[in-house]
Amino acid sequence: MLKLLLIVLLSSSCLLLIACNAEDDSPPEDVTKTVDTTDEQEATEAGSNREQEAKKEGSSSEADMRFLEDIPEVPTDAAGFIDQKPGKYSEKNLVDKEVRDALVDDLSKLEPLTDQATEEEIEAYFKYAYSLVVKDFPDPENLVKEWEFQSFGNPDLPDSRYHFKENYNIEVILDASGSMAAVHDGKTLMETAKESILDFMAQVPEEANVSLRVYGHVGSSADSDKEASCKAIEQVYDYASYDQEAFQQEMDKVQPAGWTPLAGALKEAKDALASFNGSNHTNLIYLVSDGIETCDGDPIAVAESLADSDAQPIINIIGFHVDADAQQQLQQMADVSGGIFATAYNKQELNEEFKRTEKALAAWERWKENALSSTNM
Repeated sequence: MLKLLLIVLLSSSCLLLIACNAEDDSPPEDVTKTVDTTDEQEATEAGSNREQEAKKEGSSSEADMRFLEDIPEVPTDAAGFIDQKPGKYSEKNLVDKEVRDALVDDLSKLEPLTDQATEEEIEAYFKYAYSLVVKDFPDPENLVKEWEFQSFGNPDLPDSRYHFKENYNIEVILDASGSMAAVHDGKTLMETAKESILDFMAQVPEEANVSLRVYGHVGSSADSDKEASCKAIEQVYDYASYDQEAFQQEMDKVQPAGWTPLAGALKEAKDALASFNGSNHTNLIYLVSDGIETCDGDPIAVAESLADSDAQPIINIIGFHVDADAQQQLQQMADVSGGIFATAYNKQELNEEFKRTEKALAAWERWKENALSSTNM
């Protein structure tokens, strides 16, 4: 049924184009219809030239359609749907005119289907359309991790990272690469991310320590600035109780600029957490990124190494306005580290991800107060 609908839509578009072209090609009413022998000869030669041009265009079209050969097969089982790569427009709002126009442009790459279209051609068109809009189906393992996080403090949880510990440390790692300057809903991605982080920090208990690490905030996206930008990883607020004024002052200095050293940022976070053993510290990392590693590092390997360290951190990764490639890499980083991956496309969705931790922190704060009260009795 989906394939049939696709064919109908494409055919309808073709008919509209043909109708428009036919109308544009109609001769004016006052053109003389009588053609002499010379005109007939010229018309024949012109027709022959058009046929040759059409053959050339046909060959060019065949070459242009080769991109269909690389489109993955549509999944046929549950595992395939879970592991499939999300489409270019999987999380886009198709009501948005710019998004809709971009989708139409991508679909326009397809040549009109003819009545003689083969099953293979129809299948190829269907796979292409599906690949553009396919959704990212939730991974059941990720849902289990989210449930465990919401049950933070339950001593029966098999993962000791979610048990109450004496100390709580939170590090936010913020992507400050040049792409964070993109504007959405009237604000840059960086402005929106900063607002959500500040809202979250305001809910952190005074007894918890917080840290802010940024990367890519130096130089530009030019190749000449790559080395300097990839080294630009800085902990601008060291582990300490949250001081709203001091924290915001440091955050305000950070502006989107250059490249994306995901691996390097996680490596430095690992070094900083070395003194916070997971036996008596709950160590939580929030990574907010809108893009893929661009500094030749291996963020998946580093994420796994960080998770296996003595700090035993909980790593929550938020893909903020990510494309399919970045989403896949960030998801893999969360998978190998036993963390939670989520996507967000506006401030509301970004806030929702931080709220998971707000509930866990509230539970930890109550536990800490009760533990202190018991000690003082």
